[in-house]
Amino acid sequence: MSAGVSGASAGVSGTDLTGRVAVVTGSGRGLGLAYARALAAAGASVVVNDVDAATAQAAVDAITADGGAAVAVVAPVGPTETADALVAAAVESFGRLDALVTNAGVLRDRVLWKMTDDDFDLVVATHLRGTFTTARAAAVHMRERGEGGRLVLVGSPAGQHGNFGQTSYAAAKAGIVAMARTWSLELARAGITVNAVVPTAITAMTATIPVYQGVAEAYDRGEPLPPVVRREHALGGPEDVAPLVVWLASAAAADVTGQAFGIGGDKLSLYTYSEEVGVTYHDGGWTADAIGQAWEGALAAHRQASGITLPPLDAPLDAPLEPAG
Repeated sequence: MSAGVSGASAGVSGTDLTGRVAVVTGSGRGLGLAYARALAAAGASVVVNDVDAATAQAAVDAITADGGAAVAVVAPVGPTETADALVAAAVESFGRLDALVTNAGVLRDRVLWKMTDDDFDLVVATHLRGTFTTARAAAVHMRERGEGGRLVLVGSPAGQHGNFGQTSYAAAKAGIVAMARTWSLELARAGITVNAVVPTAITAMTATIPVYQGVAEAYDRGEPLPPVVRREHALGGPEDVAPLVVWLASAAAADVTGQAFGIGGDKLSLYTYSEEVGVTYHDGGWTADAIGQAWEGALAAHRQASGITLPPLDAPLDAPLEPAG
């Protein structure tokens, strides 16, 4: 069976989602709302999700005002009951479910020695367990229907590189990309593609980071952002990230699965799998002293950096955007 959402007819764009149905968790505001609105603009009917009823309804109203179709499920992501309710809302309201975007999340940033059990558990339960329960419910429906589907899981640069003060968040986001790789194998025969999106964007959270305060203020004023921000820092608005979600949910990406894409601003990237960058051998096995010698002689040159490294923001925020290419 060919993988997933194959409903684009002859003469219609491969990213047209007319007749398709998507669930987007955590879609009341920010990146999740951008994903939901972009999917609806491409023709999909959307199930919006948020923990706040007014926020969820505002998202539905925004989509319907633009001519789209949407309903809301107000519930925290993580419990199986929420996952089942999201799939049920898609089926009862629109007849089917074709794509799931797992965006819901929370932050409880603390360094290791100050993190509480409750803070750690909440982040993992929302991000990692929430991705698992919603993807499982979606996969059960998609496999039973037998027409393929799309799972788009949302990761983070913190999960790819690590980030100071984000033990639980980085661990959960790294696990989400690992689940995307694994599920792409498990669901391939059912025609269900599974990919991860690693987004960067100017959001309310970004605005709290001191180095980006001026960038966020410029963005809020509608000013163009300089190339160093949009390219090297991969920062634009949530609307700059959403097209990747639409593409992955569409027939155009039918043969794409098990991948982790980075996107933000003007930058689009593909992350590698974890690979061995240095290898050496010792006949008969290793001693501790031999490992130390191997480190100095063969492996240290391949030492891996931890954390997210970015160039300085030394360009003025009113610098004009340069044309690509």
